[in-house]
Amino acid sequence: MANSKLPIVGLLLIASPRFRNLGEGTERGTYQSRKQREAEQIAKALGRDMDVSFPGVIYESADLHRALASFKAARVDFVFAEFMSWSEDATWIEFLREDVGVPVLFAHIIRKDIGFSNTDAEDDFIEFLSAGGLVGTLEGSGSVGRVKNGQISSVLGGLERVLDETRKFGRAAAARSALRNSKLGLVGNYNELMWSTYVDPYNIFAKLGPTVHFISYSDLASEVLRVPDGDAGAYVKHLRERHSVLPDLDELKFLESARASLALARIAERMNLDIMVLNDVDHALFRAIGLRPGFYPDYFNKNASVLVPEGDMGAGIAAYLLKMFSGKNVNFIEPFYIDSANGTFVAGHAGPNDHCDASIATCVKIARDVRFAKTDYKFAGAPFAWQVFAPGEKTMLHISENNGQFKMICTMVEALECKHFLASYSHGVFRPKLPVANLFEQIIKIGSTQHFVIADGDWRDDLRHLSDMCSIEFHNLN
Repeated sequence: MANSKLPIVGLLLIASPRFRNLGEGTERGTYQSRKQREAEQIAKALGRDMDVSFPGVIYESADLHRALASFKAARVDFVFAEFMSWSEDATWIEFLREDVGVPVLFAHIIRKDIGFSNTDAEDDFIEFLSAGGLVGTLEGSGSVGRVKNGQISSVLGGLERVLDETRKFGRAAAARSALRNSKLGLVGNYNELMWSTYVDPYNIFAKLGPTVHFISYSDLASEVLRVPDGDAGAYVKHLRERHSVLPDLDELKFLESARASLALARIAERMNLDIMVLNDVDHALFRAIGLRPGFYPDYFNKNASVLVPEGDMGAGIAAYLLKMFSGKNVNFIEPFYIDSANGTFVAGHAGPNDHCDASIATCVKIARDVRFAKTDYKFAGAPFAWQVFAPGEKTMLHISENNGQFKMICTMVEALECKHFLASYSHGVFRPKLPVANLFEQIIKIGSTQHFVIADGDWRDDLRHLSDMCSIEFHNLN
């Protein structure tokens, strides 16, 4: 799928042609040889976490054009740019003017050791010139604002800090590339139940990148009929082996819920979807297939893609981003209520929710969907994966749209150990870093919808970088 690769970085290291041949015969060699060794060290350090396109140190315009051709051929996700000393800035301005179409991280690495105490000897004088990257960086920073290019961020610090920030920036840039090459499929349609939840499909495509495909309930119903009994039965057997099963299940309805869930995965596979958004609150769905699909087939995780409910494309993109960043289980929630006595809130959601990670198998029970058990739909009360979310520190993320402007709200929460206590909903108890009432007061003031996604780990810096790259309004609540 679109997000299965390491970030690809183009290395743009600018040095001075005026100094290039100075230092001939000195102990540490010419300025050029020193810059080459330094450049190779940077390329090696970055290469531990990403693929590097390094066309050589940039001295002249011809070097720059060779670099730009190399970056284009490598399809880089971003450019790491650094002035390696003071340098003439014409090549930098030309680079900015060309606008390579990918994000740029403008860096200055502070040397751990300056490498000289005075400049009496020629070798030390050349090292003084070589160490003057701060001069070049300050010089180059002026052109960032003067030559319009909205995808430039900066970082200054020691090598480890710069590398850490570059890793985060690189993951964000790779996610941006993946979004621009991804496919989103909406199963069903929008409806009048929750107007504010829905985003403009045109803006999804034009501003964030995914191409949007529309899949009718009749297409899903036809796919359900094509799932062989053997496949559906094998999936039921797999679910029984992985999770505990409550005793009051209707076996036919279990089989049909498994079959409908597999049908979603088959459509996603056939259409090569990265994001599948199922509107599972429309009665047309229940009339078409007799139930709400209750399981999350392994296909989605094996292919680094996601499935979310209730027709929420913003939440689908949020889930896809956390899947790319974390590589782990991503869950879909809406906060239900605040437990002020304990400083927590309870959140969860009905319908399919990622339960495939073997490490959380004991958090899941196969249970009846009692919420729909008394309806007259053909397979009313069909089983689903009833999950309590695994404990741990998690990023909680929301994406929605306001008058054409996408917004991102994120915070850190701790999922606490709990038992199953909300029938028909996968759920959990969460303690936020902020006082719980303060958190939701801030979210309400910003304006959101009811849907969020969660995943293990802290991905806020990656999300901040991505929001800058994609012109998304960003709110980090901590």
